[in-house]
This record gives sequence, C-alpha cells and structure tokens, in this order.
Amino acid sequence: MDDRHEPAPPALRVSDRDRDKALAVLAAALAEGRLDPPEHEARAQRALQARTTTELAALTADLPSPAPTRADRNRKDLQDWLTEWRYWLGGAVILSAVWAARCAQRGELTHYWPVTPLAVWAAVLIALAIWPRGSDEAED
Repeated sequence: MDDRHEPAPPALRVSDRDRDKALAVLAAALAEGRLDPPEHEARAQRALQARTTTELAALTADLPSPAPTRADRNRKDLQDWLTEWRYWLGGAVILSAVWAARCAQRGELTHYWPVTPLAVWAAVLIALAIWPRGSDEAED
C-alpha cells in the first residue's frame, strides 16, 4: 500500500463576488426556513470575514444552492441562442466556400444554393426566439 499523500491544494483567497454568492445562498436559506435568524446572522458575519474559499464553502456546505432566477434563465437562454447564431454563421461560411469552390471549378457563377439550408436554419432559430415558453417556467 502506498502511504504517500499528495499535498492539498492551497486555499484560494475569496473575492467580493464569492462573498456575495455565499450571502445569497444564506439569504435564500433564511427565506426558506432552513436557517433561523441568529444562525443566519452568525454565518453572514463569518462570510464577510472569510479569507479563503475553504472558509466560505464551509458556511454553505449543508445548504442547497438557490434555484436560478428568471433573469438568470433568460440570460442563459440568450447566450445559448447567440451561440447558435455563431454556429449558423460558421455554417454560412463553410457552405459559401463550397459554393465558391464549385463556381471556380466551373468558371461561372451558379445559383447560390446555400440560401436554402441557411434560410431553414435561420427560420428555426427565429422560431425558437419567439415561440412561447412552456408552463414549467410560469411558476416564478
């Protein structure tokens, strides 16, 4: 049996953003009744005084992270949608390059056939943007 132990990674210093996230978890736990006010106050004070991520993680280790808000979900949906448009743009470049190579091979400009798959793809992306959301998000 190997008795060697790897050294633990050094604890990282916390940022204001890290503290704000921990305080948000503590506030949500208070609102849900998982913490009573005195315990919330004690943990919040320790969160404000924490210097390392290990100290901060210990304050919220026994609490679930809060569910994402509607604004968080909307921000993520927008990021995903914009990512899909970047894929569309990449597809447009590739299809146009294939079309241009074929035109160069023939020595004449032909019908721009990439317009059909690109139009269908764009229509799907636009439909996703304007389609009503499911009822699972109406709970907020």
